[in-house]
Amino acid sequence: MAEPTADQIKSAVVERYGSRAREQLQKEDAIPVAAVGEDACCSSGPSAEGPAAETSSWADKFYSADELGTLPDEASALSLGCGNPTAIAELRPGDAVLDLGSGSGLDCFLAAQQVGPAGRVVGLDMTDDMLALAQRNLAKVGAANVTFQKGEMESMPLPDAAFDVIISNCVINLSPDKDAVFRESFRVLKPGGRVRVSDIVWTRAPSDAERENLSAWAGCIEGALHVDEYVAKLRSAGFANIETELGGDPDKHGWASAYVSATKPAAGCC
Repeated sequence: MAEPTADQIKSAVVERYGSRAREQLQKEDAIPVAAVGEDACCSSGPSAEGPAAETSSWADKFYSADELGTLPDEASALSLGCGNPTAIAELRPGDAVLDLGSGSGLDCFLAAQQVGPAGRVVGLDMTDDMLALAQRNLAKVGAANVTFQKGEMESMPLPDAAFDVIISNCVINLSPDKDAVFRESFRVLKPGGRVRVSDIVWTRAPSDAERENLSAWAGCIEGALHVDEYVAKLRSAGFANIETELGGDPDKHGWASAYVSATKPAAGCC
C-alpha cells in the first residue's frame, strides 16, 4: 500500500473533524445522536495514554479551572488537542493572533481575553462544520475581537506580516505539507513574530505501515514529524530561537506531545 496522497489526507481530516462538529451541533440542538467517540485526535499529552484516551473532562488536562470558567461549557465541549498553546504564547494586550486549525474556537476565545479589545484573533480552519460550530460558540462568548475564516494552512488567505503570534493545537501534524505550513506561517508573521504551538512529534522513525495508515494520519500520529525534523523544517522556513519541550512518556509509543516555540527574526536581524 502506498502512502496516502495529500488530497486523501485532507479528505480524511475534513470528514473526521466535520463529523465530530456535526455531532456537537446536533447535541446542542437536542437531536439524539451517538455519543462522541473515543478516538479524538490529539487527546494525548503529559497525563494521557494517547490520542485514544479522551475523557469527558479532557480539557481539564491542559486548561485551568479559571480559564475554562470564563467560557460557556459549549466552548470547550469539543476541544481536540494535545496541550494549551495560549499558556506558552506570552500574549500581550494589542497582539494580533492567528490560530491554525481553530476548531471549535476554545484557544481563540482564551487568546482574545489576553490580547484585549485592542488586539484581535483570527481562527483559520478548512472544515465547514467546525467553522459553523465556532461561529455558534462565538455568539455565546460574545468576543468582539475574534473572527473565523475558512482556509488551509498550506496556502493561507491572509496578508503578509499581519500577525504577532501564531498558535495551534495539535493540527500542524495533520498537514501533508508541513514545509508549506511553516513557509506560510513565516510569511504572515510580522518581523519578530512568534510561533507557539502544541503538537505531536515522533521520537523514533515511524514504519512504512504506520505512514500508510490513513485513519491514523487523521488521528494525528502517522502524519507527525520526528522532533528533529520538525525543528529542521522550522529553521529551513527562516525561523530562529526554536525550542521544544516533550510531554508524556515518548519511549512508550515512540511519539509524544510537545510544545514548540520559534521566532521570525526581527527586521535587520540575523
